[in-house]
Amino acid sequence: MKKLLLILIDGVPYRNWRRLFGNLEGWVASGEARVWRMRSTLPSTSASCYASIHTGVPPQQHRVWGNEAVYRLAQPDVFSELSAAGKRTGAVAHSFWSELFNRSPFDLVRDIEYDEEAGPIHHGRFHTMTGYGNINQMTPSDVDLFATLTRLCEVKGVDYAMYHSCTLDSMGHRFYHDCEEMDNACYMLDAQMAPFVHRWRAAGYEVIVTADHGQDARGHHGGADPLQQDVAFYYFGDAQMPVGDVLLDQLALAPSILTRMGVAVPASMQAKPFFTA
Repeated sequence: MKKLLLILIDGVPYRNWRRLFGNLEGWVASGEARVWRMRSTLPSTSASCYASIHTGVPPQQHRVWGNEAVYRLAQPDVFSELSAAGKRTGAVAHSFWSELFNRSPFDLVRDIEYDEEAGPIHHGRFHTMTGYGNINQMTPSDVDLFATLTRLCEVKGVDYAMYHSCTLDSMGHRFYHDCEEMDNACYMLDAQMAPFVHRWRAAGYEVIVTADHGQDARGHHGGADPLQQDVAFYYFGDAQMPVGDVLLDQLALAPSILTRMGVAVPASMQAKPFFTA
């Protein structure tokens, strides 16, 4: 049985991944990981991308046009299909993920932490970043979130879980990308994540590390500029993947995860999976 973790680091453009994440690039150099360029959906807005990553359909179908309108989606998604197939799922993420895939509206007390046999997300640990702004980013420590995800893996025995944090997205909006603050933030997250990647792999998980979207030189995203759309896609695992310099489609991620997990892909997910089972 395959076990898989999807690690989404919000708002990191392709060029920052490849030049600032030394641990990930070290694993690529050693052959333990492989890397491709992936292009996000449009608009390259956070909630729109979150919805597309797990449903495999564009915003023009799921109708999450931006961060201002987040609601429970009607389309089949990775969590619902895995749960229906008897797989145990988990998420450590922003509360938008709970609203999109579990229940909406988000209730702070009811939904901040839950364990539900009915699914579709069996084990959820969510944060809201209430009060977010440039003066105070309201972002949890990634170390704490990585540890929480690891606990779900080791205590709850999840087959599939996703991780999402907004640290670097928030830093990019505040400081932009060609600066000492951003260089250090990327370095720090890469160093914090590395021991957890090692632990997840030792526990038998395949690992994907990527982003929902990029950011341009002014810290903006939402549009079609490659800096705003293009991200790196690191994969730790032995599935067959496209050979050479192939641009991956973000809409293919959902059906690829289901294929890798041995679960049927619903008809709504039209993009061809890039993983083979």
